[in-house]
Amino acid sequence: MVESTLVTGSTSRYAPPDAYLPQPWIALIAEATGHIFYWNPESNITQYEKPLPLPPIGPGSLHELPAAPPPSRSSEPKEIQQATFAAAIEAYKKQHEVTVLGENVPAPLLSFEAAEFPIALLGELQKAGFSSPTPIQAQSWPIAMQSKDVVAVAKTGSGKTLGYLVPAFLHLASHRNNSRKGPTALVLAPTRELVMQIHDECAKFGTSSDIVGTCLYGGAPKGPQLRDIERGVDIAIATPGRLNDFLEGRKVSLKQVSYLVLDEADRMLDMGFEPQIRKIVENTSPQRQTLMYTATWPRKVRRMAADFLSNPVQVSIGNVDEFTANKAITQANKLKRLVFPENFSHFQILKKSLSWECDEVYPVECNHVEVVESCEKQRRLVEMLRSQEKGSRIIIFCSTKRACDTLTRCLGHEFGAAAIHGDKSQDERESVLSHFRNGRTPVLVATDVAARGLDVKDIRVVVNYDFPSGIDHYVHRIGRTGRGGATGVAYTLFSTKDGKYANALIKILEGANQIVLPELRDMASSGGGSLHD
Repeated sequence: MVESTLVTGSTSRYAPPDAYLPQPWIALIAEATGHIFYWNPESNITQYEKPLPLPPIGPGSLHELPAAPPPSRSSEPKEIQQATFAAAIEAYKKQHEVTVLGENVPAPLLSFEAAEFPIALLGELQKAGFSSPTPIQAQSWPIAMQSKDVVAVAKTGSGKTLGYLVPAFLHLASHRNNSRKGPTALVLAPTRELVMQIHDECAKFGTSSDIVGTCLYGGAPKGPQLRDIERGVDIAIATPGRLNDFLEGRKVSLKQVSYLVLDEADRMLDMGFEPQIRKIVENTSPQRQTLMYTATWPRKVRRMAADFLSNPVQVSIGNVDEFTANKAITQANKLKRLVFPENFSHFQILKKSLSWECDEVYPVECNHVEVVESCEKQRRLVEMLRSQEKGSRIIIFCSTKRACDTLTRCLGHEFGAAAIHGDKSQDERESVLSHFRNGRTPVLVATDVAARGLDVKDIRVVVNYDFPSGIDHYVHRIGRTGRGGATGVAYTLFSTKDGKYANALIKILEGANQIVLPELRDMASSGGGSLHD
């Protein structure tokens, strides 16, 4: 065995990839000594002898050997075990950009088995095909399971829904009250779509644990929702507006709520829900556990966290000093000149000179933030859409409902586009989303009402046809793609009226390791202006 002088608190880094190292073992290098050691994240076993793959067993094998016994740390001093575990955890946090602020914070749970979940819940997670927790789940679960308040700051598509639902299920297992007197757990979210998606996840993973939930949102009849409450629910998932209506009408009691989640808290504040949220929180149990999930961390969110949470632990994934754009999303840039060049070879040369990394090269563009005149935007959008693989799911964001409807009429026949915005009825919205999910209408034209809470897999492209009214909305829009570890492409048509956002956009692009071309920097330094200046 390799000798080591690791000490408690030492750090480590990942060793070069080893194709002969059996799964799930990971090779690490101790910074203090330079020695390589091996860690199994599923069993939390560390050792200095390299694990060997088992020989093939079965017909045709030259040797049928018994399986090797699991590696043991019994011969290692306790100090070495603790040091190597601490080093492995530090390496995990560094790799996934996990930052934790708080007192007595437990280590992240790097496997479902390490969490020791009930068998029924563990079975649901495994049946869903999840191999391991996402970083936000790995770190927030053990904190929430200690009944601590949590502030989680993470990009969209990070697995945050199960990040708070799984601890909710565990909380209900030990704190469930009389459901006919009101819910024990409450999740607040900004939009109907997000509320329904959370409810779907709750039903999917909570049914085996006998969790009864309901969703409460506007734009739908109140009767069925009230009947659910009267029959009794363990967890209510609601928009602040509809729940506040029920609260004012004394149709629901929140006195038993001992587990409260504020999901997408920044968005709820942007939508003006702060008065309703404060009234709702005032009616919950003062001994509650509160978890707040947010994609951005502005002053107003910090103020609400200070008011509602008690000695919280803050978990952040990525850089929280600036708005966090999902680095899985490609946002490379090419800005339009006075006369748009149609020469394909020019784009190839430009791409090569800028060291763009792209799986495909399109004749007109490859992952743009493009400066255009307003009158050219529709033509450019059509060119973008024609360059995409047929059937790709695409979301196009417009600033107004009228623009959504107008653009949909122009695109619908050729591209199979449908619109979703606040003037659509609930039935229309659900029908459009259903057709978008199943591919019947692969192009969705939306206002920001769909920018938060829309969870559709395999979204390849997001197009900002109109730049949003704030840089945080830009982050949430492009978060519709690049989810769950997949890669995505974000296109933005940036016009002169958007010049005031150029500096902030540059920070986002740089923070996500994207290229920023000189023309965008020129616009930032000049504060916008005509393309012909």
